[in-house]
Amino acid sequence: QVQLVESGGGLVQPGGSLRLSCAASGSIFNINDMGWYRQAPGKERELVAAITRGGSINYADSVKGRFTLSRDNAKNTVYLQMNSLKPEDTAVYYCNAEIKTSYSIYSRYSRYWGQGTQVTVSS
Repeated sequence: QVQLVESGGGLVQPGGSLRLSCAASGSIFNINDMGWYRQAPGKERELVAAITRGGSINYADSVKGRFTLSRDNAKNTVYLQMNSLKPEDTAVYYCNAEIKTSYSIYSRYSRYWGQGTQVTVSS
């Protein structure tokens, strides 16, 4: 059983900052990619940022220069520092991770999702 537990969402004014955290727990052998997606009302879920185990990061164009993704492999945790927030950043943010739960050669990586955390940017 694997869980991704998110925290850090909330209401913030335009130009403000928030920091999201996502901790993976449970039966974990190894984690590849970790990252964040978001879904605004009436829109499809989209990638915000993702980081490989080695530290390579991919950002959506809309957040480059404002958001910073980081990862603590020892804690199985990924962080998203969001600065200069805009109303268009308002969405439910979901943590995502590619996890292998067994050392067995027959075990495969699977994608897991957190429950989502609301981020609202409004004055």
